[in-house]
Amino acid sequence: MEIKKIGIAGSGTMGSSLAETFAKFGYEVYLYDIAAAQLDRAERLIALNQETEVAEGGLTPEKSKELLSRIHYGTDPQGFHDVDFLIEAILEKMEIKHAFWKQVSAIVPAHAVLCSNTSGLSITKIAEAVHLPERFGGMHWINPPHIIPLVEVISGEKTSEEASQVIYDLALACHKKPVKVHDAPGFVLNRIQFAIMREALHIVEEGITTVDGVDDVMKYGLGLRYAVFGPFEVADLGGLDIFRNISSYLFADLSTAKEEFGLLKSHFEAGELGVKSKKGFYDYADGKDMAQIRYRDEMYTKLHKLLYSEE
Repeated sequence: MEIKKIGIAGSGTMGSSLAETFAKFGYEVYLYDIAAAQLDRAERLIALNQETEVAEGGLTPEKSKELLSRIHYGTDPQGFHDVDFLIEAILEKMEIKHAFWKQVSAIVPAHAVLCSNTSGLSITKIAEAVHLPERFGGMHWINPPHIIPLVEVISGEKTSEEASQVIYDLALACHKKPVKVHDAPGFVLNRIQFAIMREALHIVEEGITTVDGVDDVMKYGLGLRYAVFGPFEVADLGGLDIFRNISSYLFADLSTAKEEFGLLKSHFEAGELGVKSKKGFYDYADGKDMAQIRYRDEMYTKLHKLLYSEE
């Protein structure tokens, strides 16, 4: 199917970045949110991202201006009446997603392919509120989606192969690296990410090293490996005999916690949510929040160029 216009529900960090990405590749975009103030913030964030991309040489100022002109903002769900593709990136609560899809799946054209950007909720469960659920699947982008290549394409129990392929092909058209996965809690990326987070919290709680120590181990060791190779490739390169030997004594000492614990729990309970609240594991007061976002985008962009510029 030909996709000309894409609807995006939710103009937070993910939704605004998705709008930017689709517009970059020539699609008309309708970015929807129930809050006009949130749309204003999204417009400013997209402008900030574009400043970085122009500065890094990813786009000319003229192309950036054209990109921005393809993004339209609105608080009326009727704006989805003529979209060919709709992705939802709203609050991660099942009842809210059900209410949204019950309303909006009756507005969009019957030919439109629909998907959720949920990072772990069941696609099968969300689809219970969708009119014509066979056209509904998951399209999980990774923050910031205008830079990170991976897109998880998730099929629920009723997702048709045709709809899954449309989602996959759209990711390819945006120069992403899609991976098809079956519906499971957390899909693939978050299952791996939270296994790492659980062990990182355990290491700090046990006094093995500090928060910044864990981050340095990841940045200057594992991060370099995993930017190029996956865990199975790393194991093959290191030798499965060595990995098997280490696992024989190390697995028993790793965290198997089933409930939240440690610094993640205590920071959350204190309202310290990270960059968005200017304090988390680190302090982001006095402009350090925006500086951290700029640094992230600059470094991710440089790494992306290094690894994928010839593809």
